[in-house]
Amino acid sequence: MTKPTLRHLLEETDAFVTVTEVVPARGLAPDALSRRSLEAARALVDDPRIAAISITDNAGGHVMSNPVVLAEELLGRGQDVIVHVACRDRSRNGLLSLAWELERRGVRNVLAVSGDHPVEGFRGLSEPVFDVDSVGLVALCHGLVNEPGPDGDGTAPGLYIGAAVSPFKRLEAEAILQYLKLGLKIRAGADYIIPQLGYDARKWDELLRWMRLHDLRRPVLANVYVLTRTVARLFNANRIPGCVVSDELLATVERAAAGPDRGRAFFLELAAKQVAIARGMGFRGAYLAGHLPAVDVDRVLALADGFAPDWPDLAREVQHSPKGTFFAYRRDPATGLGTDELDPRYARSITPAARAGARRRASPWYRFNRLAHDHVFAPGSAGFRAAGRAYERVERWHLDRPLHVLEQALKIPLYDCRDCGDCSLPDVAYLCPESQCPKGERNGPCGGSHDGTCEVLPRRCVWVRAYERLKPYGEELTVLDRPPVIVDNALRRTSAWANTFRGRDHFSRETPS
Repeated sequence: MTKPTLRHLLEETDAFVTVTEVVPARGLAPDALSRRSLEAARALVDDPRIAAISITDNAGGHVMSNPVVLAEELLGRGQDVIVHVACRDRSRNGLLSLAWELERRGVRNVLAVSGDHPVEGFRGLSEPVFDVDSVGLVALCHGLVNEPGPDGDGTAPGLYIGAAVSPFKRLEAEAILQYLKLGLKIRAGADYIIPQLGYDARKWDELLRWMRLHDLRRPVLANVYVLTRTVARLFNANRIPGCVVSDELLATVERAAAGPDRGRAFFLELAAKQVAIARGMGFRGAYLAGHLPAVDVDRVLALADGFAPDWPDLAREVQHSPKGTFFAYRRDPATGLGTDELDPRYARSITPAARAGARRRASPWYRFNRLAHDHVFAPGSAGFRAAGRAYERVERWHLDRPLHVLEQALKIPLYDCRDCGDCSLPDVAYLCPESQCPKGERNGPCGGSHDGTCEVLPRRCVWVRAYERLKPYGEELTVLDRPPVIVDNALRRTSAWANTFRGRDHFSRETPS
């Protein structure tokens, strides 16, 4: 029998749903891990507690088989699925073709992610694509909802779009930007949310609290990964971007793994406690991951039912963030979770006096950029109108090429400009996302940064730097209050100044969301 769809369960019932994750096979002859994963997926089809099986898309940057193959098999058995779609390996046209294919094959649920940077490839490292980011992918998938059906009657069902958020960040800039990007994803069309991996109930509480206080009303599935000692070590060493295991939790894992069962009972109980906490907190479901056989899924869910009455005590117990982790909200001593009041340290940092002091320390170069933008590049300013008239004459007289050369002579040494022609310097506090972000993220940071450092290159995340520039001016919370930026590649190697003043770049295409 066909199970109820994930969309139905999340949108039309108050059921607490369970989703499990599987990894597709690798190569023509699947390895043992892939075979176990596939066997588990097939065994879970008959479990009425499993609302959907989620299928990854080259997770960790490793090449696996197309998730659509497994999705079709499971759909044929009556099991709803979530297919991950990553921007890493496809252009926007490839993503659109894939979205159409998923709908034609009966897949209705997707999880839109930017994707981890590739770590392998045929005869060397594969070149990533990242033509759009996760926000652009959400917008692309959401656009299918309103497309005409096969008879032109506007009845296309559309995709049920999931989006990720990474609340388990140690630094303020990383955490707040993740929440702001979540808001942008929801405005772009995200239907449900799955957070990244971490082991702190207070961070879960903060995510739900932020969403409630900022009217981001979407169902959220708590991400529960059943650890092993090997995986815990990888998470702790930041070998899997965005997945966090603190030193304290790793020490506990090492002690448990030294036991006769290699920690299996501890790992299953920890996951079950998280499921019970998630249900008690108000998450709409649990997303179980970790290459689990059906027997372990059953054990986790059974234990979670037993733990359910004690979830408040468990929430105080399962709080394993790294030392010095930022929290936006004041801790409630009674519950160990948050309150609706801002954390005192954070609140002090955003007072007018604190911002004024920080502004005095802002770099002269950044101040100059702000001044130049306000007087020349801001639409509606006198300088913008004058430049528009000037560039109209320049193009009429065919002098645009010499001016483009002059523009690049200035912007390459000053900004490491890559001549994209659709400039986002004003979007990212006058830092170039094309040259300073390996994924070219223009709609906020990806989830892979660690302590403010890029997951790919050993340098500070460009969006963390942007946040630190914007905060003294009180603009850090509004940096993503705009439509998604999707670059027009037809403008590459043309003058960004001309495209700005002549109304051809993404600023001219922005409309209220």
